[in-house]
Amino acid sequence: MHPVRRQRLLLVLFVVLFSSAAIGLMVYALSGNINLFYPPAEVAAGKAPVGQQIRVGGMVVEGSVQRSDNSLEVRFEVTDYQASVPIVYTGILPDLFDEGQGAVAAGVLNDSGVLQASEVLAKHDENYMPPEVAEALEASQRLQEQQDG
Repeated sequence: MHPVRRQRLLLVLFVVLFSSAAIGLMVYALSGNINLFYPPAEVAAGKAPVGQQIRVGGMVVEGSVQRSDNSLEVRFEVTDYQASVPIVYTGILPDLFDEGQGAVAAGVLNDSGVLQASEVLAKHDENYMPPEVAEALEASQRLQEQQDG
């Protein structure tokens, strides 16, 4: 093989291998940071992964908020009007968090179907609802209309 061709071949192989390694490392690093959104109906149906970081959102069920007397632990449920998901959060809830309002909780789903939340997000004002929650509620209403009609 001619030395110039050999040098070009080695350069091309080096670029391909380096690029492949860089892309592989980026995909691996990003896969740990992905947390997908699941509406309560999908969580109740068992479609959400157990032991993996996810987000669950919907409306906070009226009368479901239970605050611990001796810690910052709060238990509540979110619903998309088809199913409810129990959530346990330890920490200070956002000021706008309230029953009957939209909320998204990020955390890990355990084997018993309870989301151990590490973060709770509440709506910003009376007109705002997180896009994932709005889409899940619209889909739930469409499904309910199809079942009724």
